[in-house]
Amino acid sequence: MEENLEPNSELNTEISDNINKSNSNEIIKPKSEKVESMNENNANSQNNSASNVENNENDKPAKTIPKPKKELPIEKKPFQEFINIHLIPALKEEINKRGLEINNINLKNTIRPIAGDKCWVINCEIKDTCSFWLSFEKEDISSLKSISISKPNQTPSIIESFLIDEKRITLNLIISRVLQRLNGQKLIGVN
Repeated sequence: MEENLEPNSELNTEISDNINKSNSNEIIKPKSEKVESMNENNANSQNNSASNVENNENDKPAKTIPKPKKELPIEKKPFQEFINIHLIPALKEEINKRGLEINNINLKNTIRPIAGDKCWVINCEIKDTCSFWLSFEKEDISSLKSISISKPNQTPSIIESFLIDEKRITLNLIISRVLQRLNGQKLIGVN
């Protein structure tokens, strides 16, 4: 019996210890329960931190990188801007490179030489060389175009179509063809 008492006394001691511990608001769990509880806590904290990261990412406004504004090709700019800011200065520069001097160059909505209809006309007087009239039927560089050329102080006698077969009209194309026409009349030096 004594053997039976000893386990009982141990049991009594355990019970009394448990009562004391429960009085101090501590609950003892077996080791296996403690490990499971810790694993659950870790999983919950990881889930919470992952959801916090997701929430933080969702809370932040999406960073949008502004695309640099693509500059319009100069040929797509408004007609008068293209002519006055790009074409006329570029023509002046190319003609001056050939050792020639421009007396006057301007754009007007006026009567086209020879044809007599009203359209946009670039009139250019090259000192002691020639004058030419580059005409645009509409306020659009892709519209029908013509060119007339005359010797100084004379009126033009021929009107020729200009860039009628070209699909894409560019600044460089207009300049090169004007120079080609002037050169073809032996009015300026070789291109």
